[in-house]
Amino acid sequence: MPVVVINAVTVPPEHREQFEARFRGRAGHVSKAEGFEAFELLRPREGDRYLVYTRWRSEEDFEAWRQSAYFAEGHRQHHESGPVSTSSEVWTLDVLEAEHAG
Repeated sequence: MPVVVINAVTVPPEHREQFEARFRGRAGHVSKAEGFEAFELLRPREGDRYLVYTRWRSEEDFEAWRQSAYFAEGHRQHHESGPVSTSSEVWTLDVLEAEHAG
């Protein structure tokens, strides 16, 4: 069963540009993972909570990615330069139904 993982990340206004730049800098890392299906970085129109959306073929694929060198490389800036967010909450959901255009 497909799994969606959403990371709700609180980013103060003064760090938004840096947060977005970090994602641009690591573009493509997650798409190399086995079982990866989709990624979206969603910017809030109001407030300060970004949503990082990923979709996986299975929870096992997601967990394997979290243990991978790709994950470590993608999160290197966080460890080297410090966080730009003030909090993060991860939601894991099973996909029960889906519709797509086209």
